[in-house]
Amino acid sequence: MDPYKNIKNFDQLIDLEHGKIGIESRAKYEESAQMFVISEMLKEARKEANMTQEQLAEKTGTKKSYISKIENGKGNIQLSTLFRLFEVGLNRKIGLTFL
Repeated sequence: MDPYKNIKNFDQLIDLEHGKIGIESRAKYEESAQMFVISEMLKEARKEANMTQEQLAEKTGTKKSYISKIENGKGNIQLSTLFRLFEVGLNRKIGLTFL
């Protein structure tokens, strides 16, 4: 029997492939998805500011290799660093929403 046969929306697909909210595999998936979103937002904002990774790193006191890791979704980022990259480096404001 095809487990995808009764899938009617994206939430059901995610539940099937990564488990229900609250289990470890789902938490890892959600974390990875959020890191992807952050990495794409950083990359897009940096390019809109016409800055290189090196320029952003210099302006925020980090290294180019760290910026590259974040933009490629490979690194782990602290909230304070995220704020510094966007607010100091790119002159953007960050808003957080807790659901």
